[in-house]
Amino acid sequence: MASFAVVFSHFAILLLSVLPLGSSLSLDYYEKTCPGVDFIVNKAVRSAAYKDKTVPAGLLRMHFHDCFIRGCDASVLLNSVGNNKAEKDGPPNLSLHSFFVIDNAKKELESYCPGVVSCADIVALAARDAVVLSGGPTWDVPKGRKDGRISKASETIQLPSPRFNISQLQQSFSQRGLSLDDLVALSGAHTLGFAHCSSFEGRIRNFCPASNVDPEMNPSFAASLRNTCPVNNKAKSAGAYMDTSSTTFDNNYYRLILQKKALFSSDQALLNFPKTKNLVYKFASSKEAFNRAFVNSMIKMSSITGGQEIRKNCRAVN
Repeated sequence: MASFAVVFSHFAILLLSVLPLGSSLSLDYYEKTCPGVDFIVNKAVRSAAYKDKTVPAGLLRMHFHDCFIRGCDASVLLNSVGNNKAEKDGPPNLSLHSFFVIDNAKKELESYCPGVVSCADIVALAARDAVVLSGGPTWDVPKGRKDGRISKASETIQLPSPRFNISQLQQSFSQRGLSLDDLVALSGAHTLGFAHCSSFEGRIRNFCPASNVDPEMNPSFAASLRNTCPVNNKAKSAGAYMDTSSTTFDNNYYRLILQKKALFSSDQALLNFPKTKNLVYKFASSKEAFNRAFVNSMIKMSSITGGQEIRKNCRAVN
């Protein structure tokens, strides 16, 4: 119990330093209205991940893509209606998956404490549980987000592209109140998951007139990717795992960057600025340092709020 108290105290102090002043989020937001929320969401995530090991990566990516458009307001969950094409149907989000996990958690929460827990909070909790189930750190998720009523596919152009350079990445993150430290720590989420050929194809052939392959990519790694993604590739599912331990949350991603074996230009770009380069080296050599930084930055990112209501159905506004 003593060690638990120390850990809880550490994260409580961390939360005080990370949460923005005047934040409406709190750790005990549902203490009286829905005390079982963490357990119910965790059960839904565990059940799905047990059947499909790609679920954790999907849930973590879903949370990122939600928070970067209009804040963490579950706008990414809304279905397209009539002439309005929703975020989930925007090009960068077509490969998002595991929405059913959020639906399952919401369904049980609506029977346990109807009209109380937002879909945005479910997504934030599910992302934390996804990290933990993959062997990563845990943290107490501040709660109290509201669900948004607007979702536009056209706004997904605001998501950071895998082709971004360091200046573009810095601008994208700073517009959301996130620092270079947050950029490097949150990029570590690429330790989980899978990337389709289209997201890195420009690095492995016809890179520029002077070089067929991106000179910042390991040549043998590029050759293996060309085999995976042949010219005129017809297989929509073709691609590569984000790192060699793609279902385990670890610091291997940073080691691969140092070996020039990162898939995305945006990953390799972290070596092109002194501060971010130093952090890549730091996280590559210390899983503990990475875990601490990741938790700090996740709490900060997931505190970008912007919704107005508590949806009854996560896929539709009230």
